[in-house]
Amino acid sequence: MKRNVPLLITALGGFILIIAYFIPATQGWGEVAAIWFDILASIAFILGGGNLLKIHLKKISDKRVGWAYSAITLAAFLITLFVGLGKVGVNPNPLYPDYGLSGHYREIGSPFWWLYEYAFKPLTATMFAMLAFYISSAAFRAFRAKNIEAILLLGTAFIILLGRTFAGVYLTAWLPDWMSGLKIENLTVFIMSVFNTAGNRAIMIGIALGIASTSLKVLLGVDRSYLGSGED
Repeated sequence: MKRNVPLLITALGGFILIIAYFIPATQGWGEVAAIWFDILASIAFILGGGNLLKIHLKKISDKRVGWAYSAITLAAFLITLFVGLGKVGVNPNPLYPDYGLSGHYREIGSPFWWLYEYAFKPLTATMFAMLAFYISSAAFRAFRAKNIEAILLLGTAFIILLGRTFAGVYLTAWLPDWMSGLKIENLTVFIMSVFNTAGNRAIMIGIALGIASTSLKVLLGVDRSYLGSGED
């Protein structure tokens, strides 16, 4: 029962959403299923928060390597949770001035907005800035002109990079108007709008087919990996 019931619920919910999308008369079924999905997602958030506390408190208790980072993570999590749920510093809604918590918790100037703008966003920007160096290093090692395909890839990447900089635009600024198509910035736009779009469409078609096949496997009970380890 512990495995059959989740399989039945998954299949039932999935097929209801599919039927509701294609048959207008059953759209109400899809709305009900979506409401239940929101309820389950809310429960999942609570379980996720509890799991976060369990893992990091255990790490801090055992004084394992990096436990200080766990302490910072927990402090940030609890402060953000308290500020968001408690609507700390939120001004009353002008329509309901007598209710102190009637305002929006993300309004400009609120503590939650401050945490997002001046803590979360800078940290996100820093993470992606660090990833840029890893991507550049990986690209340098990967772009080796060993064959024609690699040469074309390297040349295209070089044109795109130049076209995104002022130096690239300056290098071909001397070309006359009738040769404007050969300017680096115009070549970049052409490559991105034609060749890149064609490649993206092929990739998206493959992704769509993969999603469809994987979804059918889950709905039909063939793929049971989401249930965790155990008997098939």
